[in-house]
Order: sequence, then C-alpha cells, then structure tokens
Amino acid sequence: MELILFLAGAYFIGNFLTAHILMKLFRKRSINSQGSGNPGARNIGRLYGKKAFLITFLGDALKGSLVILVGRMLEFTEIELLFGLILAVIGHIKPIFFRFKGGKGVSTFIGGIITFEPLLAIVIVSGFFIIYPFTKSFTISGLGAFCLIPLTVSYLYQSMELMWTLVVLIIIIILAHSENLIKKFRHT
Repeated sequence: MELILFLAGAYFIGNFLTAHILMKLFRKRSINSQGSGNPGARNIGRLYGKKAFLITFLGDALKGSLVILVGRMLEFTEIELLFGLILAVIGHIKPIFFRFKGGKGVSTFIGGIITFEPLLAIVIVSGFFIIYPFTKSFTISGLGAFCLIPLTVSYLYQSMELMWTLVVLIIIIILAHSENLIKKFRHT
C-alpha cells in the first residue's frame, strides 16, 4: 500500500508545472498560448529570459529530486525509486491537472536522476559536450547524453534491471520530443 501511494504521489507531483505557476503568479496568463506553447524551461526562458528559465528548470527538477528523496526515506529499492521517477516524468508530460498537455519531462528527469546517482551529472554534461559539436542541437545532444545513462548505471550498480528501467524512462522522454525531432531531421 505504501508503494502504491508513493507511485501515485510521484505522478501527481509531476503534475505541478513550474512554468504554469510562474505565469499565473506574475503574468496572469497561460504559458500554453505563448511561444511554442510548451510549459517548460526552454519556452519560458525564450519568452522571459534567463531568470525565468532557471526558476522553471529548478522548480521542475525539484519534483524529480523530491520523488527520489521521499522514496529513499521510505526505504524503497532502486527499481521502485526509478518507477517513481518514471511516474513523475509522465506526470509532467501528461498532467491530468492540465488536460494531459505538459512539458517534455527533461528537467524533472535531470533532477531525479542526479539525486538518484550524483555521478550521472558528469555523464550528462560530458556526453552533451561530446555530441554537441556534431549535431549543433541542444535537444539532440541532450537526448544523446541521456542515452549514456543506462549503461553507466548498469556498470555502477551491476544491474540489468536498473538499466532496462532507465531505457524505458529515456524512451518516454524521447517520445515526448518526437515531434521536435521529426522537424529537426526534416530540416537536415
């Protein structure tokens, strides 16, 4: 029962979209009708600057981090923690509170995965800087760097279960970006 409550709570934590909260508090408007319409850090950053980007990124990352920290306090296994993170990311991408129209889940994923294993910050940053010169795309470089995470976790934890759980999580994030990726590949 405790695990079910944790997983349900993780999904609902994912539903709190920082960009929506900021827009309602300071602009009295919906982020969905501005820029790309995406309630994420990149869109709000393009519209309102670096400070808005940073606040949104940190707010959304905090959700993933919170799920992992609560799961650890409740002494759940690593697999259960990652299932909680999957549901937080899904909650961000498909929030019931916003008619299933959410962000891409990247900030929530980053906050959660770095809380899960801090060494992964090095993998993400290194992977991004290795891939970026070839792609010249933040999106493709970031997603490419994320693909290194399952292998790294498999090596660190000696667990194929964790690796495949992370593969599922990264596929969810890639699918959330599928429309943007299709546009990018059509342009090249």
